[in-house]
Amino acid sequence: MENPKELAAWCRDLLRSVERETRKVIVGMSEIVEGVLVALAAGGHVLLEGVPGLGKTMLVRTLAQTLNLKFSRIQFTPDLMPADITGTDVLTETETGERTFVFRQGPIFANIVLADEINRATPKTQSALLEAMQESAVTVGGKRYLLEPPFWVMATQNPIEQEGTYPLPEAQLDRFFFKLLVPYPSLEELREIVDRTTGVEPPQVQPVASRDDLLRLQQIVREVPVAPPVRDYALKLVVATHPNSEFAPPEVNRYVRYGASPRAAQTLLLAGKVYALMDGRYNVAREDIKKAIKPAMRHRVILNFEAEADQITPDWLLERVVEHVEQREREPIAV
Repeated sequence: MENPKELAAWCRDLLRSVERETRKVIVGMSEIVEGVLVALAAGGHVLLEGVPGLGKTMLVRTLAQTLNLKFSRIQFTPDLMPADITGTDVLTETETGERTFVFRQGPIFANIVLADEINRATPKTQSALLEAMQESAVTVGGKRYLLEPPFWVMATQNPIEQEGTYPLPEAQLDRFFFKLLVPYPSLEELREIVDRTTGVEPPQVQPVASRDDLLRLQQIVREVPVAPPVRDYALKLVVATHPNSEFAPPEVNRYVRYGASPRAAQTLLLAGKVYALMDGRYNVAREDIKKAIKPAMRHRVILNFEAEADQITPDWLLERVVEHVEQREREPIAV
């Protein structure tokens, strides 16, 4: 058995080298790059929300290059059909003159898949992606085809232009490990972006890790132990998002329609393990769990109409959840 300290150091060095190489192309977006790396290490899919032109596609393509993985991009449009994603059976003629159906793979057969503007496609097409995300397989013509690991989907959606879109249903949102909000660059970052991209030689990235490295990393993440008090802290945070539950603050009772699912608890713990490894530790602390709360749960807490009227955001609500749970834990136990 390998030394836990050495394993943690290997994981930290791998993730940091991928991050450094990615930053040759990507300017700013520190939290986004870190969040994407956490999800990738945990084997979870990511939903990026931000207006066009902020570098979301460039980020995914750069990551694929640094890891030397097969990358494909699917532009979601209202007329996109499920077969355009999964592939289809094509009638072909063999050398002997016989006609037979041969399966032609769609763009979903890649290691890293960018689902661009996912909410522009119809629910029927979105559901084709849903099976691939959940099962790492697709079914075409009654036959099931497995997707080669690692398989990772990063989807984008535009929060502003909602006309002609099909909002992702809660069941599909729940399949995303993290939801990350891509911010506008600052003046300093914008200056750096134009200097890099309008010069003679655009920055080039080199592979710094392999498919096997990523698969090993994902396996190590699963093996990191979590102490019962830290695990219970994560579970209390999830329970606190349910109205009228034992740990729910008044704001949750007032503004939440549905709380986070059990997948949120799985996400908090897995993300906490990655954050610990990023810090070179082979044990999960409460601070690791707290880092993951917003990206892990902002898309899993469904607000009601009153919250919309009062302009309440999931992030604000999750801050109240953390405060309330920690306050409850500090209260003396009645004898």
